[in-house]
Amino acid sequence: MASVANAPLNLLKPLNLPRYKLGFGSCIVTTPFRSTINAPFLTPQSSKQSSSPIICFASEKQNSSTDISSTARIRSEVLTPFRSVRMFFYLAFIASGGLGALIATTQLIAALTNPSRALDAPEIAKGLGIDIGAVSLFAFLYYRENTAKNAQIARLSREENLSNLKLRLDEKRVVPVSSFRGFARLVICAGPASFITKSFKNSEPFTEGLVERGVLVVPFVTDGNSPSFEFDESEESKDFTSKRKRLWQLTPVIVSDWTNWLDEQKKLAGVSSDSPVYISLRLDGRVRGSGRGYPPWNAFVAQLPPVKGMWSGLLDGFDGRV
Repeated sequence: MASVANAPLNLLKPLNLPRYKLGFGSCIVTTPFRSTINAPFLTPQSSKQSSSPIICFASEKQNSSTDISSTARIRSEVLTPFRSVRMFFYLAFIASGGLGALIATTQLIAALTNPSRALDAPEIAKGLGIDIGAVSLFAFLYYRENTAKNAQIARLSREENLSNLKLRLDEKRVVPVSSFRGFARLVICAGPASFITKSFKNSEPFTEGLVERGVLVVPFVTDGNSPSFEFDESEESKDFTSKRKRLWQLTPVIVSDWTNWLDEQKKLAGVSSDSPVYISLRLDGRVRGSGRGYPPWNAFVAQLPPVKGMWSGLLDGFDGRV
């Protein structure tokens, strides 16, 4: 896996700048300070144009990432419909074996204390051993099944929390990640501004292939700086530039929610909090793959099927490993 630096978020807050309420949190629009395009959905006036980075802060009400939603539990039941049945029978066998072991124990004590029943002791001890072995076996199976269930629910819950995170699509639209299910494969790039800028440049040769496969990039800057997105606005590159802007059009909002989710992912994966990472999602919103460093754009193009065409429906479930 992979994710975000632990730099204090209040360092991102500029002084003496106007705030705008969006209903889900507060935003600050900073003044431009470099010749870059930081929001691809804006119409540029020149080949290098400045835009106002939008920095959004914590919402007034946040959902704890440790809360298990009912949706995650339902999805777990759908993915493993017979797990509950198996766990029920494991408990029934444990109870049956435990009762048999209790009865055998009392009989063994009685046989050992009564010389007239001493000959029955080996047979009773054999039955007791079988009961204890059965209880131990089914207890182990139940523990393994329950551990797998909890891990699956925790993973589904984290994916559900991810689906509720907000993205800015354009100047007027802020939508949750779940809105892209079924037609877009999101790739989250999290790291300092230099990492985002380098990822942007690395993706240029694969732009057309990524757009055909429904890939949209979510650049999440962790150091408070602004990445440099430079587009060629010449007439002959108009179509290609339009695809580049579409590929990099999304902007995370409510920074604290994104930071908490990414920090949790890094912690579970054993990745340091300041490591730049990427996380790729399937069409259905599940996490497909993740890693440290720059996203493997060439692997995305090689492994992912196009979202349109004769293979779009047949290969939707084969989203590769990256």
